[in-house]
Amino acid sequence: MRAVVTGGAGFLGSHIVALLRARGDDVRVVARQNGTACHTITADVRDAAALERAFQHADVVYHVAGKVGFWGPWEEFWSINVEGTRTVLAAARHCGVPRLVYTSTPSVVGYAGDIENGGQDLPYPSHHENAYAASKCAGERLVLEANGRGIATVALRPHVIIGPGDRRMLPAVVRRAARGQLRIIGDGSNKIDITDVDNAAWAHLDAADALTDDRAPCAGKAYFITNGQPVVLWDWLNELLAALDLPAVTRSLPFPAARLAGLLIEAAWTVFPARGEPPLTRALATVLARSHWYDIAPARRDLGYRVRVSMEEATQRTIRWLAEQLAV
Repeated sequence: MRAVVTGGAGFLGSHIVALLRARGDDVRVVARQNGTACHTITADVRDAAALERAFQHADVVYHVAGKVGFWGPWEEFWSINVEGTRTVLAAARHCGVPRLVYTSTPSVVGYAGDIENGGQDLPYPSHHENAYAASKCAGERLVLEANGRGIATVALRPHVIIGPGDRRMLPAVVRRAARGQLRIIGDGSNKIDITDVDNAAWAHLDAADALTDDRAPCAGKAYFITNGQPVVLWDWLNELLAALDLPAVTRSLPFPAARLAGLLIEAAWTVFPARGEPPLTRALATVLARSHWYDIAPARRDLGYRVRVSMEEATQRTIRWLAEQLAV
């Protein structure tokens, strides 16, 4: 199998690359910098000529690259996550690539209310509060609409990916907790889904194998990918902090107050731009307060997806990884 992974030097992408290489596939990586042990084409996903060179003779493209975050210029998110995806699709069709697996996110359906065992029938909202969700939603729609137009496509929505290699999300959360800067948003009872990075990576290989053509059961559809064992967010996080010998998060902030604080902080960051992401936004407050867990039965049925790494093992692997990061 000849595979191309955009964003193959990143957290999830590098795990996909490792699994592909382990089973003997010929893997090429498209990344903005060379950070892998296999053949890497240093390029931006908006560079059509570079993508066409990378996609020559490929059997499948895993489009993992994208801009993530709760804050940043809308035009930058749109350029990378929408126009970049449009360019990837065009290059794949130009090169005759038969299959494309797209890394999406549950954020595309939003968090306007609690989501409990959310299914594939969840609609796209009419409005997204942040550029990441809006741009990933537009990108997903491009991918799914492309199915049957010279290529077979499927989208995956892995949720809250954890595990070795995460240098962004949980390390930042843990460092804030260590400084006493975290607050429970809401009453602390919200349940969320979590996904071990290897489970998320395997789901991509499962999807590619199931996507035999544009009439396959999974073709043109989006699937939630999780560990299938939702946790109470703040209980789980406090257990993780205890394992790292860090104090528990006990102070809380009511959800309406957190939303207001997020609005004020966003305004301050807009008027007086600061480096990095703001400590709180309205979208982040909502994610931290709401329940959001999903039905993975369709992924099991149509993709052959299964949970290879249990929630207990995923948590322990993550604790070991975080302990190493805190020691640096």
